[in-house]
Amino acid sequence: MKKTLYIFNNGILKRKDNSLYFETEEKRKYIPVEDTSDIYIFGEVDVSKKFLEFVSQKEICLHYFNHYGYYVGAFYPREHLNSGHVIVKQAEHYIDGEKRMALAKLIVSGSVGQMMQVLKYYRNRSENKEEIYKIMNDISNIAAELQKVDFHQIDELMAREGHAREKYYEAFDYIINDPYFIFEKRTRRPPLNAINALISFGNSICYTTVLSEIYKTYLDPRIGFLHTSNFRRFSLNLDVAEIFKPIMVDRLIFTLINRKMLTKKHFVKEMNGILLNEDGRKLFITELDKRLKSTVNHRHLGKSVSYRRLIRLELYKLQKHILGEKQYEPYQSLW
Repeated sequence: MKKTLYIFNNGILKRKDNSLYFETEEKRKYIPVEDTSDIYIFGEVDVSKKFLEFVSQKEICLHYFNHYGYYVGAFYPREHLNSGHVIVKQAEHYIDGEKRMALAKLIVSGSVGQMMQVLKYYRNRSENKEEIYKIMNDISNIAAELQKVDFHQIDELMAREGHAREKYYEAFDYIINDPYFIFEKRTRRPPLNAINALISFGNSICYTTVLSEIYKTYLDPRIGFLHTSNFRRFSLNLDVAEIFKPIMVDRLIFTLINRKMLTKKHFVKEMNGILLNEDGRKLFITELDKRLKSTVNHRHLGKSVSYRRLIRLELYKLQKHILGEKQYEPYQSLW
């Protein structure tokens, strides 16, 4: 499988003949083009038109983050996998209210199912079993109400999913065993504490990871089903990320904190809030990349696949659904 390159230093990305390299004031490092799927840029990095032409030709996505770790945008090469039939069917499932709601409900049920699985895992290992059990019961009640939402009430569906996620976040303080990492409530731009900083940063990486995987399919990232398509952003990656954030991002956060790998020294006060510093971002990215490469047994395929591959398989299932080949069933972690 191709690899992801993360660049934190300042420098220049250049093309030389049929190869790429990253050059800083101290050294030059060549990039294995054929083995690179996407590049995440966190430093101040200059690129040229010749470089962009070459990465487009090699089907490499670039994802840009600013000084504070916020996602800025992507260089998304011209799609190399094109199918007018798939795009028409995808648009049809967005325009048709009943078809869109059917998919949106499946995505939300998948998301809620993953949250419940995370809570179940940590409930069995926590001293706060009763508190976590009560939260799980509240989420189950909200999930039961989701199916009653009418097909033209996408906003209502998202609101109820939001309520389930708020309940889910209440369990964080029962799972995390560190007084510095108190959740309190969800805050964004800027995050007001370390836990929110981790969630925001981790989610942004998850969104871009899914976006890169969409590029390798016939699906159009601009047409989602749960999140409304508009003129400003991709939306399908936001949909699919809902299913993977709990197991990719949240479980990693719990692991890094409870194992004392992330501490107060990895955060800094910036922009009237709390953000990960560069060392914190590097550590989080390193561990998340390991998780994406790690494998789990896929019960339907009968073999082990990486978490990154699971995302691609989820997209293939969506594609089969909109083509009428097979009903979509969201991925459900077993542990």
